[in-house]
Amino acid sequence: MAEGAAAVAKRWIGFTVFLAVVAVAVAAVMFRQEISDHLAGANYEMTPRVAALADDLDLTDAGRRIFLATHPTVDGSQHFNEQCAEVDHSEQGHVLGCYTEDRIHLFDVTDERVSGVVEITAAHELLHAAFHRMGEGDRSLLASRLRGVYEDLAPSHPDLEERMSVYEHLPETSFANELHSVLGTEMRDLPPWLEEHYTQWFADRATVVDDFERYVTVFNDLQSQVDALQREMAELRDDVEERKSTYVGAVETFNSDASAYKARIERDEYRDDPDRLQRDSDGLQQRRAAIDAELAALQADIDRYNELRSELEALGELSAELDEHLDSDLAPITTRPDE
Repeated sequence: MAEGAAAVAKRWIGFTVFLAVVAVAVAAVMFRQEISDHLAGANYEMTPRVAALADDLDLTDAGRRIFLATHPTVDGSQHFNEQCAEVDHSEQGHVLGCYTEDRIHLFDVTDERVSGVVEITAAHELLHAAFHRMGEGDRSLLASRLRGVYEDLAPSHPDLEERMSVYEHLPETSFANELHSVLGTEMRDLPPWLEEHYTQWFADRATVVDDFERYVTVFNDLQSQVDALQREMAELRDDVEERKSTYVGAVETFNSDASAYKARIERDEYRDDPDRLQRDSDGLQQRRAAIDAELAALQADIDRYNELRSELEALGELSAELDEHLDSDLAPITTRPDE
């Protein structure tokens, strides 16, 4: 009897061990990406620049694991362009980052006036890496739901519609991949289910959107100033041109009337009518004063127009300067290590 019990116990122990092995094997399959990311991240030595980025993004454990697994680089040299050579510049304008071959590469923008752009780009590329790690079925389902969110938001967010228009030619899943990164880093108010979705990687997604809005505000404010100057200049130019035409006509008429007045004096027509002489003289003097005042006003408006043009040129130079900081094509050839 004791031997039978021992045999049963032995079988149960063997079965339990078998189940444990199976469970470990199943877990290894189910979590192989997480395991792979953990190992990849463990073999990656963060530079201070990347470490600061990871902290600034306020990532969850899962977000940090994926970020480090992609071995992110921050490079302000032409080497960045080599790393992101496959990105279509015509679609994205200045390329500030890329996710390629499971690696995140970021262009190092150090100008404080556009601070936050590296963080935004890092978050954007991280979401590409997260999307890549989803199963095909999950990506397909998410693509459909993201498209629905986009169609709801686009009518009231023309900037979003313009932003995504360059991706409309992509297959639906590829479009969703871009939309997934754009919505997650650039849109503040999203449906609760999507906000919950992004909490997988960001402890506080709002801070990423804050960075985006500060960055965009710099250029939006510049554009608003340019638009206001151009409107004022156009209105001032039209007004000056119209008044200039009137002024020229008034001068021509005045000169003709002044010549006629002088001729009457030479013919001694005012000899018997000194009051008329005074009236004509006063009238011409008043008209001359009005013409001189209009000339001064025109010159003041012309000076104002030139001032506005100088302001517009200065804004153009500032915009070009900021744009240069975002243009990796202008980066130095020498590779500069992460800081």
